[in-house]
Amino acid sequence: MRLRGKVAVVTGGGSGFGAAICRRFVGEGANVVLVDCHADRGAAVAGEIGAVFVDGDVASDADARRMIETAVHRFGRLDIVVSNAGIARDQLLMRMKRDDWDAVIATNLTATFVLAQAAMRPMLKQRDGRIIAISSVVGQMGNAGQTNYAASKAGLIGFCKALAREVASRSITVNVVAPGLIETDMTKAVSEKAQIDWAAQIPLGRLGAVDDVAAAACYLASDEASYITGHVLAVNGGMYM
Repeated sequence: MRLRGKVAVVTGGGSGFGAAICRRFVGEGANVVLVDCHADRGAAVAGEIGAVFVDGDVASDADARRMIETAVHRFGRLDIVVSNAGIARDQLLMRMKRDDWDAVIATNLTATFVLAQAAMRPMLKQRDGRIIAISSVVGQMGNAGQTNYAASKAGLIGFCKALAREVASRSITVNVVAPGLIETDMTKAVSEKAQIDWAAQIPLGRLGAVDDVAAAACYLASDEASYITGHVLAVNGGMYM
């Protein structure tokens, strides 16, 4: 129960990494506010694990404040923020539409700024807190056809390193989890050959699991990681070193 009594806000909690993180946090004793723009799936996961559900746009200033206020009003404090919500709109740069660039940057990068800014007041008042952003191996090594996605995920790393320096004196840590190829509903839907080809790029010889990402986030959220800040924790099986 490494997170007993802690209060966490997790965006994109209705599926994938976010759902796994929410389940792990609740299992470790945290009170979780699960945020997702898809009300049906978000409410379903929240109901299953006993979390509080909030529907909203992660890139909206007003919605971000509401997510944080919900946690503080319901539980009296805010200890952990996990900015996980993200989208991909892949296309070669020559064919990429400006709307697809803007949407990915807004959801994957700007939303983390908005959410972290909203979390500053309660965390600074407490002189304690954990901010964790879910980036990607693509933000470290790049990938053809994903200039918008790679830029957003690389931007998270720079953002978190800068913020870590700003708030360290208040005992607030800011870290990044950078997953590699992880087995999700999306990867399961591709051909067996494609999965074999992907695994061949990974020294450990397999795709990761969403629980691997959740375990990394849980560690960074725990007191065990109190002396770690501005760090990028790679969960990629050695795909990028």
